[in-house]
Amino acid sequence: MEKKWVGTTFGNSLMHRWLIRLLRVVDPRVIYVLAYIFAVTPTLFQYGFKHAYRFFRERFGYSPLRSLWLAYRNHCLFAQAVVDKFAMYAGHHFDIELEGYDNFLELAHQPEGFIQLSSHVGNYEIAGYSLVAEKKRFNALVYFGEKQEVMNNRDRLFEHTNIRMIPIMPDMSHLYEINNALADGETVSIPADRIWGSSKYISTMFLGREAHFPMGPFQVAALRDVKVLVVHCMKTAAKRYKIYVTPLSYDHQAPRQQQIMQIATGYVREVERIVQQYPTQWYNYFDFWTQ
Repeated sequence: MEKKWVGTTFGNSLMHRWLIRLLRVVDPRVIYVLAYIFAVTPTLFQYGFKHAYRFFRERFGYSPLRSLWLAYRNHCLFAQAVVDKFAMYAGHHFDIELEGYDNFLELAHQPEGFIQLSSHVGNYEIAGYSLVAEKKRFNALVYFGEKQEVMNNRDRLFEHTNIRMIPIMPDMSHLYEINNALADGETVSIPADRIWGSSKYISTMFLGREAHFPMGPFQVAALRDVKVLVVHCMKTAAKRYKIYVTPLSYDHQAPRQQQIMQIATGYVREVERIVQQYPTQWYNYFDFWTQ
C-alpha cells in the first residue's frame, strides 16, 4: 500500500468558509455541477483517475470504455460526498435508511465500550454523525493533518454533542486516548483500510488480489477484548444515504494472533461485499494492491 497518501480535504480554509456560506442559501445539487466542472474535470489527467480506471479495469474486468466512464462517475460521486460533508456543516440534513441498526443499538445500550470499523468507501462521516448513542460518547479517529477549517467545522458541529475527534498523531499518542475511551465504556470509530502511523499490516486477498490492511485497528479490538461493528454509509440518491451496520464475530478465547486475523478477515469480507455492491463509491486513489 502506498505510504504517500496524506488524506486532507481539497482546498484551503477560505474556499471551505465560502463553500459553507454558499451552501446555506444554495441547493447542494447546484454545487455538484460546479464541482464537476471545476474540480472533477481537472482530475481526469491526474494519478487518481488512473488508479480509478485501473480499479474498474483490473478488479472488475470491465471494458476500457466502461472503465473510463465509471472512473469519471466515481470522481463525480466523490465530489458529491465532499460537498455533502460541507452541506452538513451548513445545516443541511439527509434522509438516512438504516440496515442492521439493531446491531448498533444493542452495543450502545451496554456499559462496555466497542469499536466501529470504517473504510474509505461511501461517506462515512455522514454515518458518524447519524449513529450516535445518547448516553455513550462517540470518539472518531481522524487524520491529524486535516485542514484546520475542516477541524473547526467539526468542532462547531459537535459542540453540544457527545462526539469527540481523536487526531492520529505521529508519536502514536492517540493509542492512549483510544484505550482510555474503550476502558470508559465509549465507542471508538477507526478507519481500517489505510495504513496510518505504524507500518504493521495484514496481507489478505481482496477483490481477487493481495492487499495490505493496517494491523492496528484489529489489534486494538483483540487486545481490549471488545465487540466490533463494521459501518458503511452509501449514497443512494441526491439527498439520501443508506447505512449498513454489520457485527463481526471472533473467538474471544482463541490466541491473540488468531483473534486479530479473524477480525481482519471479517472486516475485509464486509468491505468487499459493499464495494461489489457500490463499486463507484470506492475512494482510494492510490496503488492499493501489492505488485
